Amino acid sequence: MTFSLVVRDGERFGIAAGSSSPAVAARVVHLSPGVGAATSQNITDPTLGTGLLERLAAHGDAGRALREITEGTADIAYRQLTVLGRTGPGHAYSGARTLGRHASATADGAVAAGNMLAGEHLPGVLLDAYAAATGELEERLLTALKAAVAAGGEEGPVRSAGMAVVADVGWRVTDLRVDWADDPVDRLGDLLGVWLPQRDDYVRRGLDPANSPSYGVPGDPR
Repeated sequence: MTFSLVVRDGERFGIAAGSSSPAVAARVVHLSPGVGAATSQNITDPTLGTGLLERLAAHGDAGRALREITEGTADIAYRQLTVLGRTGPGHAYSGARTLGRHASATADGAVAAGNMLAGEHLPGVLLDAYAAATGELEERLLTALKAAVAAGGEEGPVRSAGMAVVADVGWRVTDLRVDWADDPVDRLGDLLGVWLPQRDDYVRRGLDPANSPSYGVPGDPR
C-alpha cells in the first residue's frame, strides 16, 4: 500500500512516500544525519527502519545492514525494506508475503520500492523522474512522487504523502506530511511552496538564534 523513494544528495538524505493508507511518512520514513536513510513498509514494522540505521551507523555497509535485518527478524516475509548509506547504491528487500504487485529499483545514491502497485514499473518511474528533475532536493522528490502518481500509482487511490530531508546540521531540515486527503501529493506541493523559502532561515534559527530572521511572531522583540 506504499511507494517510496530514498535518495542521497551530497551530505543530505531524502525520502518521499505515498500511500493509500493514512500517515505514510509517520510510519515508513527513517533518516539519520551523516549515516543514511531507510524505509520500512508493506505490513509495517517501524523498528526495522530504526534497526537498519543502527547497523548502518555501526559499520557503514547498507547491503550488510539489510542482510543482518532480514536474516535475523521474525515475520520478515511480511516486510518491504530499503536502505541507503553514505556511498554506493541503495538496497531493497521484498518479503515473500509482500502485498499485491510489488517491485524495487536501485541506482547509485538511490532506491525505490512499492507494493500494491498499479504496475511493476513504478519504482523505475520514481528513479527516472528524480534523476531528470531540477531544483532543490525537495522539489526533485516531489517531481518523482507526481510522476509515480501520473504513471498509475497504487492499485487504490493515494491518500497520504510525505517527504523528509536531513542535512549535516543534525536534524530534519524538511519534514512535511499530508496524512489524509483526496489529493495528498498536490497538497504536499502546496506545503512545500510555503516551507521551502523559509527552510534555510529555520536552520539558521537553530544554529545562530541571535542573528536569525524574525517572522513577526508575537512576543519576538527583533
